[in-house]
Amino acid sequence: METVELSDAQKKSRRGRNIALGLVLVGLVALFYVVTLIKFGSGMAH
Repeated sequence: METVELSDAQKKSRRGRNIALGLVLVGLVALFYVVTLIKFGSGMAH
């Protein structure tokens, strides 16, 4: 199996993209968590 050497610019670009993807995933998880809390909260009140 051949490995491709990445330049520093490519490594930085990939790292930035990975961080951005990670933040998006964390944001979605937080959003679902908040929506779930609101739904259960209002569901219990009625």
